[in-house]
Amino acid sequence: MTLEAEEFIRRFLMHVLPDGFQKIRYFGFMANRRRAANLALCRTLMPDAAETPPALGVNDWKERYRELTGEDVHLCPACKQGRMRPVQEFKPLERALTTSANPDDTS
Repeated sequence: MTLEAEEFIRRFLMHVLPDGFQKIRYFGFMANRRRAANLALCRTLMPDAAETPPALGVNDWKERYRELTGEDVHLCPACKQGRMRPVQEFKPLERALTTSANPDDTS
């Protein structure tokens, strides 16, 4: 089959996951059915991976962010002295399904 360059790129990019999405492996050594046995075999075959990695302490995301960046999420981003505290929480709007083809049409 011969395709124009634009059509080839369009079809190719249909297989690329958007940012924030993660591909799930259903086959190979990460398949659920034999994952534990396969990972144990992989660890024995890789000499450096035989050691178990050190366990990470369970930290709140705010503590982990502070460890990684050195910034406190509670400090004011402008003056770096005042403490930020939640005042109001905004919940996502529920969008009603419309039959309109134009998403900007609010009538």
